[in-house]
Amino acid sequence: MREGVVRSGDGTALRMWDNAAPGAPVVISNGIGASYGSWPRLAAPDCGVHAVGWHHRGLGGSQRPRDERRIRIADHADDLEAVMDAAGFDRAVLVGWSLGVGIAFEVARRNPRRVAGILAVGGAPGAAFQLLRVPPGTPAQARDVLGQTSAWMLRVVGPPLAATASMWSAAASAAPGGRASQLAPLLDTINSFARHDWTWFSRLVVEASRQSALDTAAVPFPVTVVAGHIDAFVDTERLRAVAATMPDARFVALPGSHFVPVQQPDAVHAELLDLITRADLAP
Repeated sequence: MREGVVRSGDGTALRMWDNAAPGAPVVISNGIGASYGSWPRLAAPDCGVHAVGWHHRGLGGSQRPRDERRIRIADHADDLEAVMDAAGFDRAVLVGWSLGVGIAFEVARRNPRRVAGILAVGGAPGAAFQLLRVPPGTPAQARDVLGQTSAWMLRVVGPPLAATASMWSAAASAAPGGRASQLAPLLDTINSFARHDWTWFSRLVVEASRQSALDTAAVPFPVTVVAGHIDAFVDTERLRAVAATMPDARFVALPGSHFVPVQQPDAVHAELLDLITRADLAP
């Protein structure tokens, strides 16, 4: 995996990664704070896609913006397009995960010619907290309050949870019998989150969640929506309903949680390749 630095429109320096593989152009709009290690199939030279991505502002080696208010979905969308430009992609399939789905759809909303299709994993185009897995009948306003409160609480609960996860990760890495290699993508994801500044991470999540729902009735490209059967955060049936609003959308539910890209890398990659075919996006 090659890494480098690209500057966004406001001058923020972003840590960018590139799998340097031959294939169709793909941009990974990751879940906030996730790393390329969450997409293990992209590391293989024969994965069939030329994938690029970046670390969000202030995380993973990317610079915080000079104006720290510049962490809206629109700013992340600027970053995605800067990464596309640096990779030489005029048009690509976008892969969004969690809040990264909203970023991908924001790029499509304002510049649809650049988007050949979107693979939306565990997220939807805007109104993120309306997807929360909560008791039926919970009012929309209550969903937003619950989501915003939970995101703010990451500043308090994030560090001890990360420390616990780090210890588990270290124990798993030292386990005999090849267990570490089998768990490598999950361990990489855990270790990435364990190193975050949780106050800053919380600010990113809160601000990204303010994105309004986007109109998907006239989406002009194919979409695949992937959900985990046992996602503790996002209601699978709400994602199914989102997919039903789009004219050319496929809905897939896979065994797994909100971290289904890590848990089901082969199945998610197969859906990506299928979407590239549907999008008629030649390498």
